[in-house]
This record gives sequence, structure tokens and C-alpha cells, in this order.
Amino acid sequence: MVRTRFCDVFGVAYPIVQGGMQWVGRAELTSAVANAGGLGFLTALTQPTPEDLAKEIARCREMTDRPFGVNLTILPSINPPPYAEYRDVIVESGVPVVETAGFNPAEHLPAFRAGGVKVLHKCTSVRHAVKAQELGVDGISIDGFECAGHPGEDDIPGLVLIPAAAEKITIPMIASGGFGDARGLVAALALGADGINMGTRFLATAEAPVHDNVKRQLVANTERDTELIFRPLRNTARVASNSVSREVVGILDRGGKFEDVRDLVAGARGRKVFEEGDLDLGIWSAGMVQGIITDVPTVAELIERIVTEARELIAGRLAGVLR
Repeated sequence: MVRTRFCDVFGVAYPIVQGGMQWVGRAELTSAVANAGGLGFLTALTQPTPEDLAKEIARCREMTDRPFGVNLTILPSINPPPYAEYRDVIVESGVPVVETAGFNPAEHLPAFRAGGVKVLHKCTSVRHAVKAQELGVDGISIDGFECAGHPGEDDIPGLVLIPAAAEKITIPMIASGGFGDARGLVAALALGADGINMGTRFLATAEAPVHDNVKRQLVANTERDTELIFRPLRNTARVASNSVSREVVGILDRGGKFEDVRDLVAGARGRKVFEEGDLDLGIWSAGMVQGIITDVPTVAELIERIVTEARELIAGRLAGVLR
């Protein structure tokens, strides 16, 4: 058994989290993670409306009787989604945990507290983690530079970011970015985290609701097969390297503006990659961890493997170096 205070606070068997992933955080994957003893998150904004989110929560409950959460990512937008309505669905549906990301979640914390919803806030820097802790969130997810999606603009990898955050964070903290196996879990615990968050690794599982071509590509790719787009715009995102992401990087490096790449990075195109399996249809997120992904197991097989091998690492190899 590998159990930390994160498990006790968030009510799960293992300190392994499947964070919110746009177009991917659906009931099939989230329930599989929950059934295997981890903490899975539906992605609120994958659902077109708050009413659709309520239906997806209900569908997930039909697949598991264990705790799961909902990710609510709050980002700047010309026409923002009705965040408060999504929030209210989370509360009214009795979901026990929410993963907040993006902007400061302060506006939504009173409603979550009143509804008994625990808040796990995703950060990319120590200063933002400290601020979230001061606001009263229940846990922190700290994202290193290796992660898929938005790693922030500080470019601090997990090997430094995790222990730096652990020095100042007193609530449960999980480590994100570059985690995909037992070695990562043991390393995260040694660095001061209470568990790990995995996105790309869960993308390459049998239950992930994406085309098999995506899963096969993650196995084939190396740690070098990502691109950092939007760097000149200071809105960096790590995505899989393909013809579209390389074109976006080139346009922006030559002085282009967001308007020049808007059509290339449209979310609808990325969604089609996952649905249709044409890997060059659009932008799709993948982290550097794909360099250590070698198979497409079931979620249960993956989590059991990580937990079992972590125990063996701690009790075997690491214990063996003590003299």
C-alpha cells in the first residue's frame, strides 16, 4: 500500500490523480481511475453546457461508486463560459472534489465551501501555490515545465519546483508534469509531494476516449516530440509536435500575431484529432512524459503497476542503498 495524507484528505486509496483534460475528461476515463483507487476528474468545459455537465456527472456515477471530481479551468475569454453555472452544477450534484485551474479561484471558493466541495488548485509557480493556500484551498497541484498544456512562463522543471513548493506548502500537494510510472511517484514523494497527477500517461490507456492513432503515437514518440506554442505571446502551451504545431511556432517566431494562427489552433480542430485520429488535423496536448510511455494498458493495470513497483522501489532498491 502506498498511502499519503492526500489519500486521507481526498478520500482515495492511492495518491494518483487523473487531472482535467479538455475533450478527454469524460465518464469512461474518470470512472476507471476512480474504480482503480485513484482520483479522476471530469472536465467541465468539455461539456457544451452546465446541463450537459450534470448529465455527465450522473453518467459517471453509474460507472463508479467511488469518489471522483470535476475540473473547472477559468481562462480569459472574449465570450467566457458561464463559470458560475458550471460551478453550481458541481455543488448541486454533490461532487466531493473540484480541481480549479487558470485564474485565481477566490470568487468560487465560498460556494464550494458551502457545498462541502474540497478544492484542489493547479498552479505553475510557488508564489501562486502560496496564494492559493492562503485563500483556503484544500490541496495544491504544482505543474512543472515538463507538463502538457500550460506550464506557465517561469520554465521551472519539477525537480526544482516541487521541493521549492514543498518548503512553503503545508496542505496536501501533488506533483504534475512528467509523471508516468512508479519511479516518478517515488521521486515525487522524495521531493516533498504527497502524490502525482498524470494527464498524458492516462491519455495512453484503454479507457481514454480518444482515437487509437493518438495512443499509438504517444507510444512511438520520444521526450523530444513536443512543441511550445504561444511563447512570444507569453501564453505558452506544450503540445504534441506535428505539422500544425510546428507551423504555429514558425509564424509566431517570425513576428506573427494570435490572429495569424487563430484558425490553426482552434479547439474544434484539436477535438477532431481525438475523434478521427488524423494527427495533423490540429493542435493536441502531450507532455514530455511520452518519452517513457511504452504501452497502452487499462487504467487498472497502470495504477496497480505504479503502486506495486513503487512499493518495490522503496522497500528494495532504495532500502538497499542504506548502510
